[in-house]
Amino acid sequence: MSAETGPATDGSPDERVRRVRLPADRRTPAAARAVVRSVLAEAHLDDLLNEALLLTTELSTNAVEHARTELDIEVVADRVGLTVTVSDFASGPVDELTVGVRNNTADISQVTERGRGLLLVDHFASRWGTTYLPTGKGVWFRLDLSGPGGNGWDHRPPAVAAATGAGGGEPEAPSAGAVTELLQTAPDPYAEDPLPEFAASLLTRLAEMVGAAGGVVRLDRGDGQGSQVLARYGRQPRTGNELVRVPLTVHRPYAGELELDAAPTAYARPLAVLAAERLSLHLENDRLRRADLRRQSWLTFLAEASELLAQSLDVELTMALVPQLVVPRLGQWCAVHTTDEWGRLKLAAASHSDEAVLPQLHAVLRETGPDSVQARLREASRNGTQMPLGAPMEGFAVPLIARGQRLGTLAVGRHLRHRHDPDEVAVLEDVARRAALAIENARIHAERRRVAQALQQSLLPPVLPVVEGIGLAAEYVPTGGDVDVGGDFYDVVPLSDGRWLVVIGDVSGKGVQAAAVTGLVRDVIRVLVGDGKPLPEVLARLNGTLVERGSGRYCTLALAAVGPGDGDQLDVELHLAGHDRPVLLRSGGGAATFVGTGGTALGLLDSIATPATALPLAPGDCLVFYTDGVTERRRGRELFGTDRLRDAAAPLAGYPADVVAARLRAIAINFSVETPRDDIAILVLRNDIG
Repeated sequence: MSAETGPATDGSPDERVRRVRLPADRRTPAAARAVVRSVLAEAHLDDLLNEALLLTTELSTNAVEHARTELDIEVVADRVGLTVTVSDFASGPVDELTVGVRNNTADISQVTERGRGLLLVDHFASRWGTTYLPTGKGVWFRLDLSGPGGNGWDHRPPAVAAATGAGGGEPEAPSAGAVTELLQTAPDPYAEDPLPEFAASLLTRLAEMVGAAGGVVRLDRGDGQGSQVLARYGRQPRTGNELVRVPLTVHRPYAGELELDAAPTAYARPLAVLAAERLSLHLENDRLRRADLRRQSWLTFLAEASELLAQSLDVELTMALVPQLVVPRLGQWCAVHTTDEWGRLKLAAASHSDEAVLPQLHAVLRETGPDSVQARLREASRNGTQMPLGAPMEGFAVPLIARGQRLGTLAVGRHLRHRHDPDEVAVLEDVARRAALAIENARIHAERRRVAQALQQSLLPPVLPVVEGIGLAAEYVPTGGDVDVGGDFYDVVPLSDGRWLVVIGDVSGKGVQAAAVTGLVRDVIRVLVGDGKPLPEVLARLNGTLVERGSGRYCTLALAAVGPGDGDQLDVELHLAGHDRPVLLRSGGGAATFVGTGGTALGLLDSIATPATALPLAPGDCLVFYTDGVTERRRGRELFGTDRLRDAAAPLAGYPADVVAARLRAIAINFSVETPRDDIAILVLRNDIG
């Protein structure tokens, strides 16, 4: 291969000639390649395709970048080869490059950028040279087929060529067909992990082409395993020998190099660079594929973590769940600390991949001092920023912040031989945000639950009074949503005439407003009966109060004034203001019956009607009062209903009041597996005389 001053063609009728003028544009190399490809296809010179396209790209790119003029591309193909000439219209010499039988430039970086293109031309072309015209200059190259009828490169194996070369000198350059075979090497798309086999095949072909005694491809995927051998050929390259080292052009966290135990000859390094670039392309595809799979797995992990955290509304359980999510996938150990009202940190939960080390972890987390883990955690919580943790428990701390409130810290320890990459850090920060929000939601829920329980308890008597001859018992089950206050209530109040007033009611709706109206109803009843007002007047005044101050809510009530009657019986004066009729159970047995006359609910109309019903209770008789949470207990589309309540109460005649109340409560609850949708209140009044 040599540099000459002009291309030579034989002018045979088998020649195919194509001339095209192209603009100085970034798309020109692609157009030039298309011209060359079409001529090669017509001439059936497919074996020269890769080298021809490579060299055409180099010459056209150089011309576009440096001449910045229009280009003339001439392609001449015959039965044994191809000649391509790229001419520009700029003045000045072509970059000088020393060529001969072989170019002896040891370091390609010593050649100018445009000269590197000519170096590749010198390495791969059968012949090449320059032309000078009045309008500009050009560079041409010739590629010949190998074998009979062609003047291409020697087909002998590199080792044989090296042994038989003049004076045992440098091996002959590889043939065009061998370069094509190298460039066409591709991984097996059906292999489970195609890269090692592909890298080994590419390295073997490259080593045989340049006569290398050995070679190795090393790759570090940035996964904590360090640099690993991806492929090896021949003997292990030895330090001190003349080696060809080419870094792999891959993005972080990937890094690697290709190394050949061969002298960096004129064609060994360019071929190694070519092979490294081809391998790098597939490694980059592998990196992107793995990164995509990893991101998908992280998204799945975050979705599952969010679902698990959202399912718990218990503060302690939520904080205990966070380390279980982090370890061991995102860290060797994890600790959750919370801050109290004075800003002090308190360990809430911790986990370690090795349970035997957990006591040591607890001890380290309890240590104090300026360089302790506690100090770093306090700094992270105070500043609201990520902080690194030093030995012996290396890692970092992420603040737990939700809705602007600093709740504490999430500390995570790194795995041995592996530092958290940016993706893992981002996932951990996302986990910390979700965990903080879940903890804050659990805290809010717990606070609302405490408020609801306290408010509900304030609306009910702590205990029922003990009255001689009168048995009283009550059962109350709040709705399944334990953060909402129901409107059901009951009370037992002494009257000025020595009787007792039994009250059960239900205010419409739930929540704080319903509780406020419930408290209003309860207090108005106590004040009015304390003043000795008769029950009809009590109900009339209470109705007026609700119409005026009830905020549109209404109330149903059942009032029963009970006192001694003739002999051992109790006399009951019953008033129903829109409430369900109570069930009467006679001690002598028989069917249970509903008693009382319905009236108008309170808070809806300016005037109401609440007729009174007089009931005598013999010893052992009892009245069962209830709210609609009992009768509207639902199982699918089926309601518990009043008839089922009456039938369930009938067998309980003669039993003590507390037994009757407890049994009815159990029957109503067991009617459905669902949590109650409404409060359940049951109040039993019994004649215990005798």
